[in-house]
Amino acid sequence: MEPKIKETAWNPEIEKQILKQWQGSHIYDFKPEGDVFVIDTPPPYPSGRPWHIGAAAHYAQIDMIARTARMSGKNVLFPIGIDRNGLPVEMYTEKKYNIKMRDAERGEFLKMCSTALDDLEAEMIQIMINLGLSGNFSNYYRTDSEEYRSLTQSTFIELWKKGLIYLANRPNNYDWVTGTTISDAEISYVEIPTKLVYIKFKIKNSDKHITVASTRPELLCACQTIIVNPDDKRYSNVVGKKVIIPLVNREVEIRTHLSAQMEFGSGTVMVCSYGDQNDVILFREMNLQEIVAIGKDGRMIAVAGSYAGLKVKQAREKIIEDLQNQGFVEKIQSINHRTPVSERSKIPIEIIPMEEYYLKQKDSVQKIREMGSKITFHPSMHRQILMNWLDSITIDWPISRRRYYGTEIPIWHCKKCSEPFVPEPGKYYKPWKDRAPITKCTKCGSSDFVGEERIFDTWMDSSITPIFVSKYKRDEEFFKKTYPATIRPQSKDIVRTWLYYTILRCEQLTGKSPWSEAWIMGYGVDEHGTKMSKSKGNVIDPLPVIQKFGADTFRFWSASEINLGYDFRCSEQKIEATKKFLSKLWNISRFISGFPIIKSANLSHSDKWILSELQKLIAECKKGYDEFNFFIPATAIREFTWNIFAAHYIEMVKGRAYGSDFSDEEKVAAIYTLHKVLSAIFRLLAPITPFITDYLWQRLYSNATIHKERLFEQETYEDYTKFTKEITEFNSGIWNKKKETGLSLKDPIDYEIPASLAQFAKDLQVMHNIKSN
Repeated sequence: MEPKIKETAWNPEIEKQILKQWQGSHIYDFKPEGDVFVIDTPPPYPSGRPWHIGAAAHYAQIDMIARTARMSGKNVLFPIGIDRNGLPVEMYTEKKYNIKMRDAERGEFLKMCSTALDDLEAEMIQIMINLGLSGNFSNYYRTDSEEYRSLTQSTFIELWKKGLIYLANRPNNYDWVTGTTISDAEISYVEIPTKLVYIKFKIKNSDKHITVASTRPELLCACQTIIVNPDDKRYSNVVGKKVIIPLVNREVEIRTHLSAQMEFGSGTVMVCSYGDQNDVILFREMNLQEIVAIGKDGRMIAVAGSYAGLKVKQAREKIIEDLQNQGFVEKIQSINHRTPVSERSKIPIEIIPMEEYYLKQKDSVQKIREMGSKITFHPSMHRQILMNWLDSITIDWPISRRRYYGTEIPIWHCKKCSEPFVPEPGKYYKPWKDRAPITKCTKCGSSDFVGEERIFDTWMDSSITPIFVSKYKRDEEFFKKTYPATIRPQSKDIVRTWLYYTILRCEQLTGKSPWSEAWIMGYGVDEHGTKMSKSKGNVIDPLPVIQKFGADTFRFWSASEINLGYDFRCSEQKIEATKKFLSKLWNISRFISGFPIIKSANLSHSDKWILSELQKLIAECKKGYDEFNFFIPATAIREFTWNIFAAHYIEMVKGRAYGSDFSDEEKVAAIYTLHKVLSAIFRLLAPITPFITDYLWQRLYSNATIHKERLFEQETYEDYTKFTKEITEFNSGIWNKKKETGLSLKDPIDYEIPASLAQFAKDLQVMHNIKSN
């Protein structure tokens, strides 16, 4: 028979036609009814070009989650958003327009920010569409929209009224390059080469000295005490005595504290405001008076004396030189020092006392730990990232930032008495430019107000995605049906930020965990396992790759390359190699399309064998799909399709399907089974490669899309999988024998079929052209 599929190869250009069909038929529209499945989709950040190929692979797999759920009978809410708030937007705008935020008029700078990312966003959206994401693109949201920012402000107002937010002046992590406070979660630790300087402190009224080792000699002017360990016998006779700070000529007392490590440096510690977080703790515990030595511009201030105006690194080098010249240095060691750096600017942070808004989080740690233990993590090992982060929380979350492009903190202060005024929720407020929505201070009666100029930490916006997509405070019925969400897909590097802050905020607002499952992906690295960066020249732009090889090729590479939760290697060669499987699937389908669809048949032993193997495949795929680990079904389907179904079964039944030497009943059974297996492969593959499977499904089996079908169709057959090893080895043995003797595969051969395979003998005899005895 003439095959229904005339084309000799799959053409990725057909994907464009299929996209139009999907868009026109609205097959992915969500209705808040029945068994609802809600994805808290991460809104990607369009911070530069090209979009990371690892991120594109990530979103392809999020779509696989959505398609798996739909084909399992769920009603899927798959929202699409774009994250456009925060520092990266400002930095991109500064670079694009060659300006500095602080030098620009705020309103004008905000206008630039609001449009600077439009071209990057459009490209990102196009990549997601081209990849076949079945999300809601007709109504995608932006985190810098008035609707979104209004909800962020409303949640702040709600938590303010609950007493969970307060204003306080405390030492804060400060990024002087970007000019703003940052949270602990925005800091990474890097081993940086530095000098450990052994400085001599003269003991007052004595000709003796003690040696203090420090990596921060520029903070000598902010030193308030020297500590030693109470068990350190070397210093027991100097505890309580005064020493004179070199270059500064101010006296401080030697005190004891358990945090002093006897084995590090000289065993003595210079406690300054503030060299590190340990200094912050010690100042609080020991009731020390802080001395601010570094300004918001990252330069030393007046208290540093002659070093005022120097950047920290410059001051350090000059002070070391002066200490050496005046005989205060015992020795200098070169070491690698674990240094906290800003994840944004990549420079070492400073700790500076600043007034900021804080959201209470310390009291929520145990509750979040309990919630985290009940969330199903895919894979489970990444739950530990959350637990480790919870163990490290010692302070409340500073949520205010001294930048421009973000959601404004909705507060006005009375000019006379500083009383804060928080408006009613439901509107988007811009206190830096709007008049206060109050005429008289409730405390002092003054009518003069000043609007808050700070904005929120961007995680205050990002952490409300599950309540935004479920229409919290906007549509109560919709919210009840869609919250909590079902699953949060994201990468492992933001577990301690986005995942944690979302649980914290949603628990404080709703009393519930935001989702029941978390799906955590690893990093995409280059083919050598190295992190991708423009400076290294190893970045791969996903858009031309997708255009060249097609979305399904890219998606199947993503599924078959990435074992969920682990880092994965990206290379164009690997993606191209994946195309071979789709070509194989196309050729199999083209062959089978030449046979009619048959509803039922009296199966032979060979048919029962492949259907038994199919049920084994379905069980394996179900395991992978249930865990949303697409590596499992992708590799299992490829192995079955290529090395079992095509290599052995199809070859075994070709003669029977064409009818030579077989009865009509036997022929019908072969054709029935070929279609039975192929249609099942299409369904199993549909979440991973939605284009080619839908195209072939509609060409062969239905006028309707495959994506409305059920993923699994499990049936019970007698277990014939015990014959698989022997069948495949038998076939391979004959092929090798013919090759060794110079025979073609069609040539007749003398070969004995073992008694254990007697029930398959007729198919095997025709398959290999085995001579009859």
